[in-house]
Amino acid sequence: MSVIEVEGVVTRFGTRVIHDGINLRVKEREIYAILGESGSGKSVLMKEMIMLLEPEAGSISVLGTTLKDISFEAAQHLRNQWGVLFQFGALYSSLSVAENIEVQLKEYTTLSKSMRDKLVSSKLALVGLAPDVGALYPSELSGGMIKRAALARALAMEPKLLFLDEPTSGLDPIGARNFDALIVKLRDLLGITVVMITHDLDSIFSIVDTMSILADKRVVAQGDL
Repeated sequence: MSVIEVEGVVTRFGTRVIHDGINLRVKEREIYAILGESGSGKSVLMKEMIMLLEPEAGSISVLGTTLKDISFEAAQHLRNQWGVLFQFGALYSSLSVAENIEVQLKEYTTLSKSMRDKLVSSKLALVGLAPDVGALYPSELSGGMIKRAALARALAMEPKLLFLDEPTSGLDPIGARNFDALIVKLRDLLGITVVMITHDLDSIFSIVDTMSILADKRVVAQGDL
């Protein structure tokens, strides 16, 4: 079953062509990597998948829903079914780690405060962070802890799909391999599908199931690993 389908996507910024007929399919429960040199359009493609940008032509469907002309209500429902880990974490600096994880739970659920607190604690444990980390602010965290805290926030709404933008960038080799192991653990434990942008060759060859390489505005190579 395809969780994401990208068909004939064309993207332009003014006169600059970014994508010229991108096609790919992401299957359920796989770890899928999008590769390419800087400027190849891989980050733009991910932003199109999560509805931060819209392609000029072609179609993208996520979890069985076509994104083009989607209603506001349907878009929000869909966003709550995926989580996103941005490259530098993108945690709210004025909120504690626990408050960051709680943001979507407060806005989109009717859960009590005590239940939200339990969920926050469970997400921290899931990504390997101690309970007392929840009281800290982003400025008090190491780079690796920021990644894990941001991952806990991405998991807050029990997503079916996880988007990761350069998840191991900025980590030392040991930290990067530990984070790789965490991604695989989450996929196996939660049954989620993972789409990641990465330059990390160790990640590519150790945890990725399928990859697509973008170059010259197209997918130039694609296959299982």
